[in-house]
Amino acid sequence: MPLRNDPYPAYNFEVVVTGISDNGKSVKGSFSEVSGLEADVNVIEYRNGSENNTVRKLPGLNKFTNITLKRGLTGDLTFWNWLVQAMQGNVQRTVVVISLLDENRNPVMAWKLTRAWPCRWTGPALNAKSNEVAIETLEICHEGIAVEDL
Repeated sequence: MPLRNDPYPAYNFEVVVTGISDNGKSVKGSFSEVSGLEADVNVIEYRNGSENNTVRKLPGLNKFTNITLKRGLTGDLTFWNWLVQAMQGNVQRTVVVISLLDENRNPVMAWKLTRAWPCRWTGPALNAKSNEVAIETLEICHEGIAVEDL
């Protein structure tokens, strides 16, 4: 990624999920929001009895936050069908790539999620008194994240 004086805007991004469509091809989802790009290393505290009041800190298990995707409801059932498979015990783990795009829609950085699968879906809040877009939310759990500099 070339260095810039100005940071990239957060509104240009793309989500690609590999191999969940009926024909086995990748699906590009148009989402209004992506959140949850986090990684933690749990800390194990340890103290030797022969040391003064010092606690050692060791790295523990890696933990990754679930990714939350939000989009306007369009009638596309690809992501819903992926969730239904998981609810039926047939979890289809796949690769999800979230790409940050520059002003010309070229990818500049990507986050690659491994062994990802849907673990929660939330439907839209329906209200006859509002004029808001019907938004669905898909939560994806995964077992690893890698940052790719493009």
